[in-house]
Amino acid sequence: MVVKVYGPHCASTKRVLVCLLEKDVEFEVVPVDLTKGEHKDPEFLKLQPFGVVPVIQDGDYTLYESRAIMRYYADKYRSQGVELLGRTPEERGVVEQWLEVEAHNFHPPAYDLAVHLLFAPLFGMTPDPKVIEESEAKLLKVLDVYEERLSKSKYLGGDFFSLADISHLPFTYFIVNQMNKGYLIKERKHVSGWWDDISSRPSWKKVIQLYPPPV
Repeated sequence: MVVKVYGPHCASTKRVLVCLLEKDVEFEVVPVDLTKGEHKDPEFLKLQPFGVVPVIQDGDYTLYESRAIMRYYADKYRSQGVELLGRTPEERGVVEQWLEVEAHNFHPPAYDLAVHLLFAPLFGMTPDPKVIEESEAKLLKVLDVYEERLSKSKYLGGDFFSLADISHLPFTYFIVNQMNKGYLIKERKHVSGWWDDISSRPSWKKVIQLYPPPV
């Protein structure tokens, strides 16, 4: 059964697509145009009652929230593709820790920057300079912590590429390539090296080539 992935051009969905590629899981994509409000259509809301992407359908099984989907496939297909969770409970604990750091510390300011610097015109919003300034200041503090971590470890979860790294790909790509904020990454030696490493993976290159961002 081929996995259906909804909303491939959206940032959070790209986490799922990279995970599936790394795990050698076959999938097909179902476009969802947020600018036309397709995520609020009644049929879509039956799959995702909050009206956001991504959503996956795996036979009769439906799941939403990108990090939950990644965890599901990384666990379901432990025996194939790249090991993304760690091989011991201790390794998995560290991967899970940095997934939570991404979700609660990195993602909120990165998302706010993306909304106000990239997506505001699409949704008829006026960018707020104060939000931009505050979000960048928060992100600077987070990246300083990352710099320390990555001075001691090749990847965030340890010495192996993991879901913790995948989860950072979409919004770090925005920061480096579309927000004119690449200095936030490049000014930090170890963060910069880490980004060069994870963004050069074939899985990410394929995803960004096939499903470019909508802006």
